[in-house]
Amino acid sequence: MADNTTIHDPDGGMPRLLEIMRRLRDPDTGCPWDIAQDFTSIAPYTIEEAYEVADAIARSDWAELEGELGDLLLQTVYHAQMGAEAGHFTFDSVVRAIADKMVARHPHVFGDESRDKSAEQQVADWEKIKAAERAGKAQTRTLDGVAIGLPALMRAVKLQKRAARVGFDWPDTSHVIDKIVEEAAELVEARDTQTHAETVEEFGDLLFVMANLARHLDIDPEEALRAANAKFTRRFEAVEDALAERGKRPAESDLAEMDALWDAEKAREKAAH
Repeated sequence: MADNTTIHDPDGGMPRLLEIMRRLRDPDTGCPWDIAQDFTSIAPYTIEEAYEVADAIARSDWAELEGELGDLLLQTVYHAQMGAEAGHFTFDSVVRAIADKMVARHPHVFGDESRDKSAEQQVADWEKIKAAERAGKAQTRTLDGVAIGLPALMRAVKLQKRAARVGFDWPDTSHVIDKIVEEAAELVEARDTQTHAETVEEFGDLLFVMANLARHLDIDPEEALRAANAKFTRRFEAVEDALAERGKRPAESDLAEMDALWDAEKAREKAAH
């Protein structure tokens, strides 16, 4: 019979969590669902947990954040266990790698470099160190190492930043806005005269240039879109509440009525500010 002492020790720390995952993945006595998983099937959960951490932070829900950080830590433990089973890496090697990376990237803290530098200089130094790391991995092209799995808007900005470092960039926002106008016209043309696939392509081009404008304006497009989503949710719920006072649901209303209620809520918000 397995020794469950560590499993049930509330003060067992990381060894307890690692043992729980090892037991869950045990091919003979573990959980059938956990045993059946692989890196690909678990990756979506990892991404989801990272977003739930961000959501708890955005809501300043610190009790919730504690739990979400635990969920995210479990994802690292899960991948590390599968890596150990396949002979790729272990939890200890993952920890060692990130610790080594942090020491190497902060010579002004852990080495003999001066801490007397601006934030801009620190960012430049950080990028030089990362570039050297990529070169060591034979990632020598400008755009190498920008993760494919990033949210598309975030990846667009990162790609554009990389290109800008080697001079491939518009000098100011006026050129970017001109390009937005051009891409919007091409999207309209595609909608009216071309295939759906070509319309999708033109829509993607427009989004890509919008991300570039965000970069030039020092705006995080993901953050801006999240705020827009929150505003839409807030205002639409106000429309629902107003309709409920009239004994209606949205499906029982029409666009004209809902649009008027939307404008009223928008005016109320502006007056409140």
